[in-house]
This record gives sequence, structure tokens and C-alpha cells, in this order.
Amino acid sequence: MRSGRGIDVSELSPLEQTALLSQYARTLDSRWPQPILGDPLAAEIVGQIDFDFDGLGVPKSVVCQSALRTKMLDERVRAFTSDNPDAVVVELGAGLDSGPFRVDVPPTVDWYSIDLPGVIALRRRLLPISRRAHSVIASVADHSWADGIPSQRPAMVIANGLFAFLSEPVIVAVFCRLTEHFRSGELAFNDYGRIGWFSRAAVKLAPQRMFATVGAQWGYPGFQDARVPEQWNPKLKLVEEASLTHAPEIELFPEWIRLATKVSGMFETSARKARILRYRF
Repeated sequence: MRSGRGIDVSELSPLEQTALLSQYARTLDSRWPQPILGDPLAAEIVGQIDFDFDGLGVPKSVVCQSALRTKMLDERVRAFTSDNPDAVVVELGAGLDSGPFRVDVPPTVDWYSIDLPGVIALRRRLLPISRRAHSVIASVADHSWADGIPSQRPAMVIANGLFAFLSEPVIVAVFCRLTEHFRSGELAFNDYGRIGWFSRAAVKLAPQRMFATVGAQWGYPGFQDARVPEQWNPKLKLVEEASLTHAPEIELFPEWIRLATKVSGMFETSARKARILRYRF
């Protein structure tokens, strides 16, 4: 899928280009007869970009997991903002995600989408304008990423597919920075469990360009015990560990992916390979 008449994204860095992959996965889901996430803006955004999306070779299993983890994070944002209508939502590594327009949050909630300069420039060209939706140029590797975001309001901080691309010191610094800046709130993100050498090798050797793109940027092998972040920052308290393999939406997966997912969910180690973790502070 490449029109040659859309927005040129050739100047994006390799890390910034991972935002295109995530957006295309949401687009493919939106085209299914029974979508898992059903993002109404996904295809519209992708359709305005000049990029060989088909060449990424995004498999259906990745579409399923990407759509489901996004939906699960949406649900947690929706619940938090319902209880805290004066909240701020902070999406780290937001990419081109249309969360501020997809998730039905109270009109008093401000949504801050943080990402690198090239991605934010795309967001400002492609996404609708809203006085409650703010696109912020910042690298989460810099201590200043939270500057300018209200600190006294309850904060729902989310990250979707981000932490695998960061080093452990950067992740630890992010977790510490959020409790320094925000008075109270929650942190929710998707996690892959511990990624061993075999999985990393499989990603590098996979024929799809998508995996080559991801594998080249992979930065953190992950952890098995969901309480590890509590050791990094004692102000964080684990309140939820939810495996995607146990979500009811897996009934919408294509048959062979649905069966494989159910089998994975029967074993603790494999169930941890796709989960949402949520912490309160």
C-alpha cells in the first residue's frame, strides 16, 4: 500500500518508523469484519502517508496482539478517568495512536501524547485538533519529558510497545520521574515478560521486514516478575497483571491464532509473554 502522493516519511529515524508499524497493525484490524479494537481513524491516517506498509509483512498474530493490548489499555484509561474526571492522561511513545479521539474520556480530561520530533510533526498534520489533546515533543530518555504537564492532577500514564525499545537505566529513570512529577496516579503498559536469546534470534531471522525493523531497535530483555518495577521505585505498587491470553476478545482472533493463544494461556511462563501491567502511586 503506497500511493506516492502522501506525506513523505523517509526522514524518520529507524526508531520513529516503529510508529508506522503500530499504526498499520491497527489499520489492518479496523478492516476486519469483526475488529478487536476498531480504531475509526487508523486507516484514514495510514492512507495519507507515502510508505510501503504492505512491505512490512505484518502477520495476523501481530495485528491481534497489537489491537488487543491497545483495547485493554483503553479500558484502563477509561476506568481511571471515569473515577478521576480532572485527570491528565500521559501517553509515552504515543506514535500516531488516536487514543485522545478513540477513548471516551470526560471532556475535562487533558491528554498528552509524547514522542520524538518526527512523530509529533506527523501527529500534528494527521490527527484532528482538540483543545484537550496535546502533542509534546520529548524523548523519555530526557529527565525533562514531564515538564509542562500539570503535576497536581491525577495522572494516568500509559505506554504501548515502548519499553522494549529502551535500555533498563532509561526505563528505571522514567518510572522514578513520573512519581517525582505527579502527585498521584497510575502507570499501565504492555509487557512481554522475559525475552530470551531464542526469541530474540527468532525475531532477527524472521523473513518479514516488520521483525527486522523491530529487532534492530530492541533494547530491553524484560522481566518475569511483575514486582520488579516496585524494586526500581518503591512508590509504585502493582495492582494488576492481566494476560492477553485470558482476555475474552481472543474469541475474535482467527481460528489457529485463537487456539494457539488459549494454549499459551494455560502456562504461566507463556501467558506472561503478552500482558498488561498496572501500578498505582
